[in-house]
Amino acid sequence: MSSESRLNPDTSMWDWITDDLRHHVKKSGLSGAELARILNRDPSSVYNILNGRRRIQDKDAKILDKLWDLNHHFGRMLRYAKLKSNSKWFGQYLEHEVAAKVIKSYEALAIPGLLQLPEYAAELFTATGAADVNGLVEERMRRQEILKRDSPPMLWLLLTENVLDWPVGGAELMRKQLSRLLEEMEKPNIGLRIVPRAAGAHGGFSGSFLVISGDSGDIAYTEATGGGRLVPSVTEVREYGIRFDRIGQLALPEPSSRELVQRALEAL
Repeated sequence: MSSESRLNPDTSMWDWITDDLRHHVKKSGLSGAELARILNRDPSSVYNILNGRRRIQDKDAKILDKLWDLNHHFGRMLRYAKLKSNSKWFGQYLEHEVAAKVIKSYEALAIPGLLQLPEYAAELFTATGAADVNGLVEERMRRQEILKRDSPPMLWLLLTENVLDWPVGGAELMRKQLSRLLEEMEKPNIGLRIVPRAAGAHGGFSGSFLVISGDSGDIAYTEATGGGRLVPSVTEVREYGIRFDRIGQLALPEPSSRELVQRALEAL
């Protein structure tokens, strides 16, 4: 299947941007290498952009709009694409997760998917009215395989205290899930700290999010009602990284976090 046939500009703003970019590149007679020089990018990066595997960034949009005198066309499209929830985004996020070197995750409501027990995940999917709960649980368990690799990614987690004492699936299931959490906290590639309720209001009140770093760069993924949003913009990703650090300033140290998890388990 060609990259052209995979794109659907009628349903995806990102595909629309890629399709428009191809149109203007073809119309101007530019080669991929020439476009790479204009954008000050690696040719392979531009190749991936033109094939819909990577996204243009704010600085690219500015250069393209000035190059072809488009009156902020790409800049506006990029802004709307970032605002609109896209069904492809989670699939694209998973591609970054598999290749991740470092994953930073702030979770306000539930145990992060990479550390969930199957029963815990099933409770969450059932509660949200998912049609294929078993299939979704199997997919989530497959995602956890990245933590079993010879060189697993570093996983830095910030969880609110609410995550520990919200009894998803009942007390017995939560005891098992918190025991799993304590086991994972002993691994050298996993750092987990708890943001206590005593911290009061903080930057995480706007919702859960992740920042992923890999060889291809950094991206962020933020959760929202009805779907999440992939954040490829360097500026926005940096802002999420700063937010993660600021929330982390309010979190307990790892030993104290471990004690809090243990107390929550014992209280069930």
